[in-house]
Amino acid sequence: MGHRDQLLDAARKLLQDKGYAHITARDLVAESGTNLASIGYHFGSKAGLLNAALGSVFEEWTTELVKVAMTAEHETPVERCLRAWSVMLEQLPGQRSMLLSFVEALAQADRDPELRTQLAEIQRATRDRVSAVVAESLGSSPDDPACRALASFIMAVCDGLATQWLVNPSESPTGEDLRAGLSSMWR
Repeated sequence: MGHRDQLLDAARKLLQDKGYAHITARDLVAESGTNLASIGYHFGSKAGLLNAALGSVFEEWTTELVKVAMTAEHETPVERCLRAWSVMLEQLPGQRSMLLSFVEALAQADRDPELRTQLAEIQRATRDRVSAVVAESLGSSPDDPACRALASFIMAVCDGLATQWLVNPSESPTGEDLRAGLSSMWR
């Protein structure tokens, strides 16, 4: 494993253990067994490394949720969404540390244009991925504005559910709550 991968692994572990706001470059070097220059060489900055690590975590989680949604071939696209959202809700306890790290990064993004750009890229990549899945479900093109709009809606629901859960896990909705709510709305 090269320095780049060692740094990414260290960043993921530290994001889990310490949170975004409390990680120093020295922490990353100590955890990875690399050197300070490696951070700049591979990622440009400590923030670049932490954002790459966050991006990889959320990319993996998106991949997992896409598999959940797409393996249910007999279900409608709405049922697939509900299935993926339900699984996401079940997995939130295991993702709490990473979600908090992401919120810490968001809080700093308004004052750091580079960080904001990097987080926007993570969001764009996720939207592209979800749009492709929506297009596949609907037999359309990922560039179709309707698919991109649906991808944005799906992401907004995921972000909103995660935020509700972070603030008050005991009162956040369940998959069944979502199903009942959507059924009511469509009546």
